[in-house]
Formats: sequence, structure tokens, C-alpha cells
Amino acid sequence: MSTDSLPVIPHWIDGARRASTSGRTAPVFNPATGEVQAHVALADEAEIAAAISSATRGFEAWSAFSMAKRQTVIFKFRELLNARKGELAEIITREHGKVVSDAMGEILRGQEVVELATGFPHLIKGAFSENASTGIDVYSIKQPIGVAGIIAPFNFPAMVPMWFFPVAIAAGNAVIVKPSEKDPSAALWLAELWQEAGLPDGVFTVLNGDKLAVDGLLTDPGVHSISFVGSTPIAQYIYETASKHGKRVQALGGAKNHMLVLPDADLDLVADQAINAGYGAAGERCMAISVVLAVEPVADALIEKITERIANLSIGNGASTPEPDMGPLITDAHRDKVTGYIDIAEQDGATIVVDGRGFSVDGHENGFFVGPTLIDHLPTTSRAYTEEIFGPVLEIVRVETFEEGVELINSGAFGNGTAIFTNDGGAARRFQHEIQVGMIGINVPIPVPVAYHSFGGWKASLFGDSKAYGVQGFEFFTREKAITSRWLDPATHGGINLGFPQND
Repeated sequence: MSTDSLPVIPHWIDGARRASTSGRTAPVFNPATGEVQAHVALADEAEIAAAISSATRGFEAWSAFSMAKRQTVIFKFRELLNARKGELAEIITREHGKVVSDAMGEILRGQEVVELATGFPHLIKGAFSENASTGIDVYSIKQPIGVAGIIAPFNFPAMVPMWFFPVAIAAGNAVIVKPSEKDPSAALWLAELWQEAGLPDGVFTVLNGDKLAVDGLLTDPGVHSISFVGSTPIAQYIYETASKHGKRVQALGGAKNHMLVLPDADLDLVADQAINAGYGAAGERCMAISVVLAVEPVADALIEKITERIANLSIGNGASTPEPDMGPLITDAHRDKVTGYIDIAEQDGATIVVDGRGFSVDGHENGFFVGPTLIDHLPTTSRAYTEEIFGPVLEIVRVETFEEGVELINSGAFGNGTAIFTNDGGAARRFQHEIQVGMIGINVPIPVPVAYHSFGGWKASLFGDSKAYGVQGFEFFTREKAITSRWLDPATHGGINLGFPQND
């Protein structure tokens, strides 16, 4: 089939699919086969303006809804999502490549935030102080900020937008989701589900596009906040550009997550969890474990156990039955980038224990596959150690002491997630206190917080002051007003006083 005859994935504006007139598109691949399966529209200036105008009207209508009516719509969306989540999982697998059960897992974690949002009235209520000064009451109210831009990454096309839009919508805002052009269809599916749930037109908009669409959201005064997840260089650009244009920004960047393994740890548990955290979703997770810091003398035994488990992993089309353990990477360019880092590690003197380069799957020889890779003796000066790889590459770094491991983690540029594996409660408590990382696991390899806590790292893993979802999410998507009120007793009068107001 000629790619010219393939469908073009449109925008969602004013409560309907809107075909693009920009004349610009990008290919959407099936990563398992390497074939182009569709094209996605890339917005021009007129379409960006139309999306923002529609969202502005949507905000004006939605923010006037009572909290009770908003809550009803969010509950309906939650029920529809729960009933039809299998459809969304298949869409994600088709465009991203991850196995269906992993796609389902991301939806369920996103749904936790939807469920948090159903209880929003408690989280956006203000405070009241009666008679703060004689005859004067002081109280606060929280109001929505307006139109919220959400710029989503390719690796979690459903979950990451759901970190933001349920909270934003519950608080009375309208949202514009700019999905990754690599896997845009999940956002459109979610838009249709919101419409079925009764959300007014314009409150949930999908704007497909590239840097032109991103910059439009960052600079247009009609957009009041930006939420982003992606690489650190882009997160920094998002933060600096949007902040310069007066917007609130939460920009979550990259990671290089470590697992510190103490000699008393259960090495079978460690090996299982290193496999899960290193190779799940083909390593395309900002919370993936990339580096295992093995406190000697455990490295050799741990490598043996991990190698044994790698041999039993199945790699293939994520939509296949039976389901494989791991699917392909998102594009051929990303596959080549990941294998390039393996080349760098080898050139820098590391030992490639298990080599995933040149991996192919029978019947899917053109798919974007990299096999699970295990690297030992990696110098900490190598770019393969210092930079985020974002693929199925697990690196072993040998250290002599707990202190050396902590120092390596703390000296890195990133501070997203980390984990310690030990049976020593004192060591774990010291680790959580001393480590300079935003999310910490104790015998848990991927410590993604539940929805009523907040997600976000430190250092180059987060730009802006606000983390995603939880209480911080509601604070981000609302503005507080403080009101000082006096209702005079008709029998008395305060008289004239030109001095600065004082409490009495």
C-alpha cells in the first residue's frame, strides 16, 4: 500500500475530529514491523490559534459549572475508561510497541489519578478564619488558572497525560494535549471518551504537531500553564521559554536511575527486579533502572543470575499471542541511538556480557528491536554511564562500600528515582535520608508514587517548583485568592483612619 493512501490522524477541536489543512504530516510507524501505518497532522499557526480559542471558550463554560456537576462528569469518564480500557491498550501497543499488558498497566496507573480527581472538592476548598481582627473575617478560595497546555512524551501516551488532565479538568480548567507525533491516537481516543462522559466542547482539545505546535503553546498568552514530560534538554527549553512568557510550568526531565545492592540483599529478588525495572517497556521509561551499583562481593553472583533470566526472556511483537516479555523500540532512529550507547560503552572498556545489538525477530525483521543488554565494568566517565540511554540496557558498576554508592548517585546530574536493596533497616533509613533524589524505593525498583502523593525528581530531572498529580497537582492548576471581609454593625461605625490597617 502506498503511504499516500494511509489515513491522516486529525486534531480534536471544538468537540470533534478536525482534519488539518496545514499540508504537513509525519509518519506513524508500527514499531514491530517497521511499516508506516498512518500519518499524523502537524498543525500550522491557524490550527494552533483555533485550538487555543476553542479551549478558551471551553474554560469559560466549564469553570462556571458547579463542583457537583464537574464531579459527575469525571465519575462518568472514570467508569467509561474502566469499561473500555482494553481498546486503549491495543491502540498504545499498535503505535508504541509495548506489550498489551504493559499498556494496560500504564492505563491503570493513569486511572489512579482520575480516581483522585473524583474527590477534588476536598482538595480545592479554601480556609476560613472568623474574627481574625475585630469584626473582620479572612478566608481564601481556589480558582482555576485557565487553559492548561500538556505536552506528552511517546513512552506513555495515556498515563502521562492522565497525570495532568484529570486534575486540571477537575479544578475547572480547559486542557490542550499535544501528544507525541510518534503515537498520537491514544489522546484522540481519550477526547472521544470525555465527550461521551458529558464534558463540554473545548474543555479537552488535542493539537497534533511538532515544534511549531509546542512553541505556540509556550508563547501564546491564551495558555496559562504548561505541563511536560520528556528529556532534560527539552524540559529546560520548555521551562525557560514558557516561564519567560508568564506561564506556570512543571517540566519533568530525564533520568539515570540507580539501584544500590548491599551484600546482605536477597540476590534472587534483586535479579528479578533488575530485569523488571531494566527491560520492562524495552527500557523506555524515565523510572527504569539503568545502573546497578553492586557493593562487592556480590557483582559476579548477581551478573550470573541476571544473565540466566535474560536467556528466558521473549522479545517480539507486543500484540502477539502469547504475549512476549518485551517489544520493540519506538523508531529506527531511537534503536540506533540505543545501540550507539552500547558501542560507546564497549569503546570505553566495558564488558558486554549480553549484547542486544543486531537483534531481530522472525517474521518482523524490519522491526525496531534491541535485545536485552547487560554491561559490566562500565567506567563512570563513559557517556554510556552519565547520559540517559532510554533502552533495554542494564549497566553494572562495582563499588566497595555503601558510601561510595551513595556518592556516585548524588554526584550525578539527575535526581529522578533510585532504589536500595537490603535487609538492613538502618542502612535503608540512612539511604533515604542522605540520597539526593526525588523518589526512592526500598526493595522496590520503580518507586512511582501512588496518585495521592506527587511524582517528580530533583536536580536536572525537574524544572519548576511543582511535581505532577497529588496535592501539588491541585495547587499547580489553581490560584488562591485571600479575602478580608467586614460587615459593619449598623449600630457602630469605624470612622476615618488614614493609618496602615492593624489587627486588633
